[in-house]
Amino acid sequence: MEVIRTYRIGGKCPYCMEEHDVKVLRAEETTKFKGEDISFIAEYDYCDKADEYYERDEQINQNNISMKNAYRKKVGLLTGDEIVSIRKKYGISQSDLAVVLGCGEKTITRYEGYQVQDAVHDAMIRKVDEDPEWYIELLQKSKNKLNQDNYRKYYECAAGVLKENADTYCRKAIMADYALINGSLRYCGGTALDIDKVVDVIRYFSNSSKTAFLYKVKMMKMLWYADFLSFKEFGHSITGLAYQALPMGAVPVAHNHIVELAGINREEIVFEDGIGIKFMADGRDEYKNLADDDIKILDRVIEVCGKDTKDEIVMRMHSEKAFDMTDQRKLIHYEYAKELSIGV
Repeated sequence: MEVIRTYRIGGKCPYCMEEHDVKVLRAEETTKFKGEDISFIAEYDYCDKADEYYERDEQINQNNISMKNAYRKKVGLLTGDEIVSIRKKYGISQSDLAVVLGCGEKTITRYEGYQVQDAVHDAMIRKVDEDPEWYIELLQKSKNKLNQDNYRKYYECAAGVLKENADTYCRKAIMADYALINGSLRYCGGTALDIDKVVDVIRYFSNSSKTAFLYKVKMMKMLWYADFLSFKEFGHSITGLAYQALPMGAVPVAHNHIVELAGINREEIVFEDGIGIKFMADGRDEYKNLADDDIKILDRVIEVCGKDTKDEIVMRMHSEKAFDMTDQRKLIHYEYAKELSIGV
């Protein structure tokens, strides 16, 4: 045991019936909880005159929480303090977070203290922490159940969290979409997804003076040509992206998140029939994530496709065997790279 502090007892000690300083001790305890052997740090008061250890009411509560937090850590659940931190990050009260998550009014209060949460609620709270877009959706669905001034405060806070950490969340979302196929030879060209390379490839295409009409539809096709040409020539893709066959051609899995990555210079252009994303040069002639072989492939794709209009590159894509042989919305096999219409 370790003495961590002393304090003067108010009144007489319940054990020796005298007034004196009491030592507060810290000790490692072991117990069994829900079938698990748990070790945790507990605090006790010690009367050295009577040689007795005892717990005050607040120590009983705190030691109970300490034991349950140790259990949570052992089985992979959020601790009470971690739940508090997530809630405070979004500036939301315990009862209102319970409303947003569809829990009982006191649920979050109990989880931040003595009650161990179940795995389902733990996963929901983690997702709130990791995915502010999802949290904002839940918040919007709960709008009519919350005080409107509080709702506006919560929404502004969540939007701020999303903006501040947008690239981190974007990357996590992309990696989640690739969880089951990442690095697959058939679907990803045998390359583990490298998001930094994806950014540099898009930047390289955007900065080239030999590209035109560089909107989202065309960029997605140029990415496909780059990865499949690399596989054809060197046996591996550049980025590790997987591609679906959609009506207008190949599109990378998680394409909506990809275009939102930090480091990509883009702007939204309003058309009569909708909004388009145009990729712009950023003036930075540095591509630290690209190898010489990668640049060779990208230059060849620019040479062939750089001046294509959207319709021309879609038509070019439709003539590729890889697209013709793949059912709509299915992933395109890299094995078709050997049939690619262009080479280095």
